[in-house]
Amino acid sequence: MHDTPITMPQIGAVLNMLSIVGTFLFAASGALAAARLRQTIVTFAFFALVTGVGGGTVRDLLIGAPVFWVVDPAPALTCLNAALIVWLTPRRWWSDRALDWLDALGLAAFAVFGAAKAMAFGVHPFVAAMMGVVTGCVGGIIRDLLAGEPSILLRPELYVTAAAVSAGLFAALRVLGVDLPVAAIVAALSGFALRAIAIWRGWGLPGYQRE
Repeated sequence: MHDTPITMPQIGAVLNMLSIVGTFLFAASGALAAARLRQTIVTFAFFALVTGVGGGTVRDLLIGAPVFWVVDPAPALTCLNAALIVWLTPRRWWSDRALDWLDALGLAAFAVFGAAKAMAFGVHPFVAAMMGVVTGCVGGIIRDLLAGEPSILLRPELYVTAAAVSAGLFAALRVLGVDLPVAAIVAALSGFALRAIAIWRGWGLPGYQRE
């Protein structure tokens, strides 16, 4: 007896574009982390791959979907292209904040796409929003651990919060009946705006102060 294959629901052109953009930007941020460590091209490629597909892999495993980069080689190729671009360009082309800005763009795009994909597979909107956060954050967490840097989870800056804004707003707008492309664009821009302001102004959440 054969299992019924799981098919990928139609997501839409805007969300597919967000997935591609998010994959490339996160992969580039992973390659930049390798560049800061002056690693080899192999390490560049590995950092780019695990950063670009890490969050989406965990999401797909949790929602019972085919792992996206296993069934379609395009995301993995996108990651390798991002690594090659960073490897071939001079270090002076990348500012010290380049990783933060690439990460901010990728975070917003991935959070929205992750929530949308989870909803397309019948996941409750509230849980789908959490899947969006997983999609947006796990790749960066893996990157930081590999690079020996403090995980973003242990820093007070608005990172997970920005992903939650993008994913949660998208899910809420879809529940309210807003068209998918409009909901995706509004949610992604909102999450990116919050993350951008946090980077620019140094905003962060207060830490635990109880004695």
